[in-house]
Amino acid sequence: MNDSAPHHPSHDTADTPDVPDTEPSAVTLPHTAAEDVLGVLTGTWLASLGLHLLHEAHAVTGGTAGLSLLVTYAAPYSLSLVLVLVNLPFFALALWKKGWQFTLRSAIAVGLLSAFTALHGEMIPSPGLEPVYGVLTGNILAGVGILILFRHGSSLGGFSVLALIAQERAGLRAGYVQMALDVLVVVAALLVVPWDNVLLSAAGAVVLNLILAFNHRPERYRA
Repeated sequence: MNDSAPHHPSHDTADTPDVPDTEPSAVTLPHTAAEDVLGVLTGTWLASLGLHLLHEAHAVTGGTAGLSLLVTYAAPYSLSLVLVLVNLPFFALALWKKGWQFTLRSAIAVGLLSAFTALHGEMIPSPGLEPVYGVLTGNILAGVGILILFRHGSSLGGFSVLALIAQERAGLRAGYVQMALDVLVVVAALLVVPWDNVLLSAAGAVVLNLILAFNHRPERYRA
């Protein structure tokens, strides 16, 4: 004998109280134009401040920013100018693989990075900056700045373009790809930077790229 009450499907809906839907929505809202503008300004401001601290600490980092720093240590060129020149070939790659909107945003970001870096040099001269503080803080600021730019459809050009393409086309984590490329730049720094500064720079580059690897994950962030 079945002692359970009979099931009446037609009464289930009426007898069940309304429960709010707690499932996450599959629909994502893109950033507005104003949000993108603010994001690019914020990202480039933070990254440029980080780059300024690295320059004052006579250290390097990865990517084209690191290459630019190396050039300024080896020759008396302006960091702001070198940042733009070094990135030019990567803008062509970005236009080919990522389209003109991404390329334009990245070009604007690099231009802002160049201008803000020059501004920081005038407003915050730091000849006595403690190297460990300068390298770690500089890389943290740069990492957060790049992360903001990634999330607003932009980048600082250079290796960031290669890292994003590798993530989208091959499924590789952008932070890890950039970390591998950055190792090459840091090793090359041995030619123009004292070895102890190179070791410190390597630690800083790891910090920067771990920030990207742990936070820039498309399966978690879709805005």
